[in-house]
Amino acid sequence: MYLIQLLLPLHDNERNPFPQEQYTTVRSELTEHFGGITVYTRAPAVGLWKPNGSAPSVEDIVIFEVMSDDLDENWWRDYKRQLEERFRQEMLVIRAQETRML
Repeated sequence: MYLIQLLLPLHDNERNPFPQEQYTTVRSELTEHFGGITVYTRAPAVGLWKPNGSAPSVEDIVIFEVMSDDLDENWWRDYKRQLEERFRQEMLVIRAQETRML
C-alpha cells in the first residue's frame, strides 16, 4: 500500500490566490481515480526552501492525500505535468511512501 501526497500552492508567484474550483477539480479527479481522498485545507501548511542558494522562499500549501495498492509512476508523472501547468509551477511536489494498514 502507498500513501501519495500532493503539495499544492494556494497562490501563484504574484501571490494571487488560485480559484477554489482548481482544488475542487483535483479533489474530484483523485476521488474518481482512487476511490477516496483526504485534503488538509483548514490551516495552510507553509513550505520554505532556498532556490539556488538565494533568499528563502515561502509558500502556503494545501496537502491532498490518496492511498493506493499500486504506485503507477507513469500515471503520476503525467498527472504531475498537468498540475504544474494548471497551477503555473515549475515543479510541484508529489511524494509517495510505502505504508502498512494496522
